[in-house]
Amino acid sequence: MKPRFVFVALTLLIWAGAIEARLVWLQIYEHDDLVARAEDQQLDTINTSPKRGDILDRRGRLLAYSVEADSVSANPRVIEDPVAVAASLCEVLNDCTESSQAELVNKLNQDRAFVYVRRKVTPGQSKRIAGLNLKGIDYLTEDQRFYPNKELAAHVLGYVGIDNDGLSGVEAVYDSLIKGRPGTVLVQTDARKLGFSRLERPPTAGATLELTIDHYLQYVVERELHIAIEENKAAGGTVVVMDPQTGEILALANAPTFNPNTYQRKSAQTRRNRAVQDLYEPGSTFKLVTASAAFEEHVVSQREAIDVSAGMIKFGSRVIEDVQQYDDLLSFTDVIVRSSNVGAIKVGLRVGAERLGLYVKRFGFGRPTSPDFMGESSGMVYDPSTLDDSALASVSMGYQVGVTPLQMAAAVSVIANGGELYEPRVVRAVIKDGRRSPVPHKVVHRVISERTAEILTEIMEQVVERGTGTGASLDEYRVAGKTGTTSRLVDGEYSESDYNASFVGFAPSREPIFTIVAMIESPQGPNGYYGGQVAAPMFKKVAEAALLRYGIPPTINTLPPILVTHRTKRYEQQVSGSPGLQAIVSLNSDEKERGTVFPNLKGLSARDAIRVLTKLGMNPHLHGVGVVVAQQPEAGMSIELGSKATLWLGRHVPTQAVNGSQP
Repeated sequence: MKPRFVFVALTLLIWAGAIEARLVWLQIYEHDDLVARAEDQQLDTINTSPKRGDILDRRGRLLAYSVEADSVSANPRVIEDPVAVAASLCEVLNDCTESSQAELVNKLNQDRAFVYVRRKVTPGQSKRIAGLNLKGIDYLTEDQRFYPNKELAAHVLGYVGIDNDGLSGVEAVYDSLIKGRPGTVLVQTDARKLGFSRLERPPTAGATLELTIDHYLQYVVERELHIAIEENKAAGGTVVVMDPQTGEILALANAPTFNPNTYQRKSAQTRRNRAVQDLYEPGSTFKLVTASAAFEEHVVSQREAIDVSAGMIKFGSRVIEDVQQYDDLLSFTDVIVRSSNVGAIKVGLRVGAERLGLYVKRFGFGRPTSPDFMGESSGMVYDPSTLDDSALASVSMGYQVGVTPLQMAAAVSVIANGGELYEPRVVRAVIKDGRRSPVPHKVVHRVISERTAEILTEIMEQVVERGTGTGASLDEYRVAGKTGTTSRLVDGEYSESDYNASFVGFAPSREPIFTIVAMIESPQGPNGYYGGQVAAPMFKKVAEAALLRYGIPPTINTLPPILVTHRTKRYEQQVSGSPGLQAIVSLNSDEKERGTVFPNLKGLSARDAIRVLTKLGMNPHLHGVGVVVAQQPEAGMSIELGSKATLWLGRHVPTQAVNGSQP
């Protein structure tokens, strides 16, 4: 008995030790893994996308917001025939391919309690799937990004992916702010792997972005850009409108463009933001940088005569010519006004590579300019120490340097605002928890003196008045600008038939409100390919719309404030108003009389004529100085409230108060 007892005892001891060892192994060494496996078998956790914050324009109009959409899900563990269910779903979805249907069958065959069938279906698809009443098919509400204006400001806004992650534009740059906090859905299953509990934690909405973009101005810019590309049979183009006093971008448009709601339908090249990612050689618009350096370094004066060598200069075997031959001497003002390459080169050589390179960097070229754009290019600027005279000549006239349209807008704004470089911004404020936090304007540094900016403004005004940029002139506003035309690089060589045409400028030229850069890529239409022929007219249309939109008073043929006597007070009062606006004190309302026909105003002073027109409720437009010598409408014609009346003034009073011929 004793040997048997010992054997049984040893067996039991070994058995108990093995069990204890196994328990120690499972509960200590494999504890975390077993817990994770248990949770995986019993629980399914699905993250749900949060509601992204809205994106608004500077006036509060919606540019992007999120809407609720149904996502179709399935519990494969309760689906008995995955092939039949997949076929039924594809029939009502009506857009399945063979590969997508096979992929759906694989999803429904998984040993899981939750899989997505289709994310963010249309309301029609959701209704048809619900009508099938399939076992194991359920719904989940998610947020879907929607852009109500379709293509409007697409390259500024960007777009989001299926998981509501920002992939481009401000949607990507400010993703962490506007994305919000994700929610979760917890599904518990029993021993039969059937779901018996569902717990949801809703997501938290993100912050709202208020952009500097003006919805209406953006629409005008995109419209005019599209028209210009069609008329000039161009490959593409870009327009940037900036406030030179703050760096705020009021409009930014590229063509071709895309619809952020269906961004997958367009190529990555179309979705690129050309204004900040694509480089171009600015050509003659870059002569403003050369001129700035020359004035700042006192190597040339505004009226100094420059020998342009009859429009030709040589560097070894290389010959650089002007578009047209000029006299041997041109003032430096005319070098810019007439866009003489030879004149700009000779002044650039005086400045020297090192000092010119310094001003190129001061103007913001060669580095990203704004934190609001994803993937912004730094541009291409050569090391001054590597430039020989021939290369320096190229840089002086805007070749061998690569810039973005946004960099060019910031650089021209330096001249417009009196010499300071502002950081371009497209986000104006962040709104979170009911609090609006404005984004401050940032001055990077001073680039040139105020005096240099004034001189360059005067020269740029003459470019528009009598130089290469007359196509940008406005009837009621003085404009400052500069044209640019550059040959495009094709297979490493400059093409003789493919060009970039551009125009940069600001309006009004004094106390400017808008800096506008217009660039057309590869124009092939009947208007030619020069910046003054192609880009300047587009600049003009955009500037006209912008000035009208913001109610900027005219700066040409402005009338001084008029002193009138109020009937109830015996003193003359001067009414102040915005610069250039006609200021008039209205007479008492009981004294106003509105006629139905236009009177004869010949012989009246400008003041008296305006008083009459004001009483008639008409808008006066005056030309000249003196008394009224001609008018439109003519005397006796019927008039309407708010219509326009044009008066021509002269020094001599007509002998008879009758309408003469229009001067």
